[in-house]
Amino acid sequence: MAAVEGLDKLHHALLAAARRESLAAAADDMTVSSTGARSSSGSGTESPLPGFTAVTDQIFIQNLVDPGDAEAGTTRDPSHPDTVMIFGWGDARPRHVSKYVEGYKRLFPHARIVLVFSPILRALLAGLEARTSNMAPVVEAVFPTSKSRPESEFESGPENEKVEEAKPRQKILAHVMSNTGGINYAAMLNAHVQRHGSVLRHDLVVLDSTPGSSDFFPNVGRWSRAMAIGATSTLPIPFLAAQAVAAGFLGAMHFAGWMVGRVGAAEFSVGAVNNSAIADVTTRRLYLYSKEDDIIHYEDIEWHAKDAAKQGFVVDSEIFEGTPHVGHMRKYPERYWDAIAESWRRVAEAQPV
Repeated sequence: MAAVEGLDKLHHALLAAARRESLAAAADDMTVSSTGARSSSGSGTESPLPGFTAVTDQIFIQNLVDPGDAEAGTTRDPSHPDTVMIFGWGDARPRHVSKYVEGYKRLFPHARIVLVFSPILRALLAGLEARTSNMAPVVEAVFPTSKSRPESEFESGPENEKVEEAKPRQKILAHVMSNTGGINYAAMLNAHVQRHGSVLRHDLVVLDSTPGSSDFFPNVGRWSRAMAIGATSTLPIPFLAAQAVAAGFLGAMHFAGWMVGRVGAAEFSVGAVNNSAIADVTTRRLYLYSKEDDIIHYEDIEWHAKDAAKQGFVVDSEIFEGTPHVGHMRKYPERYWDAIAESWRRVAEAQPV
C-alpha cells in the first residue's frame, strides 16, 4: 500500500508539472504569432497561433470567417465541413501543427478550426474523469448549450440545458494524430455522451498514425521512445537516458494501475473509438499510416481498421512508403491532402447539401 500511495503522490506532482510544461511550451512558441489573442473565457492563456482564441491552456478555437468575407477569396461551399477539430500528437508544439491548420484552410477556407494540444504526461496521468473534464470545453465550443448564454437571454428551466436544435446539424471533420491525440479524441467523445446523452455526430475522422495496440509489454519501448522525443526537444539530456527514465515511469504507472484495477488511457481510447456506445458508427474513417512508423506498429492500425469495418464503420485507408510517425504529410503533402479531400468528397456525396 505504501508503494501505491507513493506512486499516487508522484502522479499528482507529475500532473501539476505537465500543466506547467503545457503553459511553458505555449509561451515558448509565441514567436509563431505576433498577434496572440487572450482567452475570452478568462483562462488568461494567450493563443500561440494567429486568429485563434484560447479556451483553455490546451484548447484553441479559430475566430470564424464570415461566409461573405472578401479576404477569404471564395464564398462558402455548403458541402464543406463547418468545423474541423485537430487533435495534435503528444507534445506537438504550435509550430508543428500550424502546417495542418494551413492545409485545412486551403481545403476548407470557411471551416472553423478547433485545435487541441496533447501533452503526453497530462494524457497519461489523468484518469478518465479528468480527461473527460479537460475535453468538455471542446464539446461546448462545437455544440454550445443555452447555459453558455448570458442569463438575461433566457428563462430558467431544464430545457435551457439542451443543444440549440433549430439549427441544421453541423458538418464536422475530426483529425487525430498519434495515440496521445487519440486519447484526447476519445475523452471528447466521452464528454459529449456525458453532456448530451448521445454520441457525437460527425462525418469524417482522419486517423494519422493511430490507433496502436494498448498492450503494455510489446509497446513500452515504442511509448518510451515517443516520450523521449518530446522530452529531449525541450531538455538538454541524452536521448537514451530520457528513454530509460520514460520506460521506468511507464512501468511504475502500469504497475500502479494493475494494483488498483485502473483502465489505462491508451486502453480506453483504443477501445472507445470502435465502441458504438461512444463513437458514431455513421462517421467515415480514414486511416493514414506507414510500415516504417517506429512508434505505432502498422499491423495494429490495420487490425483496428478491420475491426472498425466489422463494427459497421465505413473505412478508407492510405498507406505511405518510408515515412516516420506522423511524418506522412511532410514527405507527401499533395497525396496526404488529396486523401483527406477524397474521403470528404465521398462523405458529401452521400449526404444532401
